[in-house]
Parts: sequence; structure tokens; C-alpha cells
Amino acid sequence: MVDQDDVRRLAMTLPQVAETTDRFGFGVMHRGKIKGFAWVWLERLEPKKPRLPNPDVLGVRVSGQEEKEMLLASDTEKFFTEDHYNGFPAVLVRLAAVDESELRELLTDAWRCQAPRALVKEFDVVE
Repeated sequence: MVDQDDVRRLAMTLPQVAETTDRFGFGVMHRGKIKGFAWVWLERLEPKKPRLPNPDVLGVRVSGQEEKEMLLASDTEKFFTEDHYNGFPAVLVRLAAVDESELRELLTDAWRCQAPRALVKEFDVVE
């Protein structure tokens, strides 16, 4: 079981990562913009009311629909989605259901989706 402190600690070990200032999330600089790869799920608790951060669930980027479907099919206790994410390359992860090793892999893969190719190549050489 991991929590937001673990997410922050692991995400910040990746190259050129910045934590967002408006809510819990992480991105990497790409072409002059911060590209988000992990963020707190904003859950809609009541219809027509604002979404609220759910600190127990993390949204993470994935490489595409195929990876998304694979993760969703692999373990419904860990991974899920909602209508808001239809057509978007991301899954929602229940932090209580993953361990640190799995979280590290999810964050690294998500970072790879958003980081510049040259930075990913450099990271792969060091890794």
C-alpha cells in the first residue's frame, strides 16, 4: 500500500519533473510546457457539483488505448476508469492496491509518455 507521499517521493526522482502548484500532480517539461503524467483523481461525488480531489486515487498517463485496456483488464481492484476518461490515454489507480515497486513502474511509464524523446533516451542509458 502506498500513499501520496510515496507518489511524490518516486515521481520527483525522475528527470526534470515538477510538482503542480494548483493540486497534487506531476509533469515534465516538454517543448516549453509542463506535460502532466500523474495527478490526483478529481471525483464527482454529486451531479452538477464540482469534482473533489480523492487522495486515494491517482490518474496516470498510458501510452495508448491498448495499454489502457490491458491495465484495466489485468486487475479491477487496482485500475479503473470513468466516463470522463473515455478516449483519453490514462487510467485511475487505487493507491491502496499497489505496492511501491508497481507504483514506480507506473510512474516511470507515465513519465516516458510525456517526456521528450532525448530525455527518455538519456534516462534509459543511466537506468
